[in-house]
Amino acid sequence: MAAAAGRYARALAEVIVERKGDAAQAVAALDALAALVGSTPELRTVWQNPSVEHAKKIALLDAIIAKLGATKLVRNFVAVLIDQRRIGQIQEIVRQFQHELNQRLGIAEAKVMSARELAAAEKQTLERQLAVMTGKKIQAAYMHDSALLGGALVRIGSTIYDGSVRGQLQRIKEQIAQ
Repeated sequence: MAAAAGRYARALAEVIVERKGDAAQAVAALDALAALVGSTPELRTVWQNPSVEHAKKIALLDAIIAKLGATKLVRNFVAVLIDQRRIGQIQEIVRQFQHELNQRLGIAEAKVMSARELAAAEKQTLERQLAVMTGKKIQAAYMHDSALLGGALVRIGSTIYDGSVRGQLQRIKEQIAQ
């Protein structure tokens, strides 16, 4: 199932980039649709039920798309998901779509763990430093972990940058043991 979600996500990302579509608008519309499908079992049931006429499914989709103000591209993509009975995977597809778009647009996704809430200026400084290190724009998600004692731990892809006090203490311990 994850492989299928990846194929749909890659295909949509490719179309958005090729047609120079508004990536942020597509992500926002798909996020809203995914949230709606996730929170409304009746909607999911209608779209997944083979006994419901295709025209009714598409009419319902068109009404939702109009309310969201989404593009025709997003509408057509969701229609394909409905037709191929993949609408139940929309949340995973949207998550992978965002990742694919970020890769194609040169954006690195960073997960930052810090011992305390970072101020806006600290976040900007950290993101600037990470951008210099990676050569990419940084899209950071911030979390807290009081076990770090201080500093920050950053994960970008499979690379971890450990600037935490806990990490520094661990390195000192290893040096002493040698």
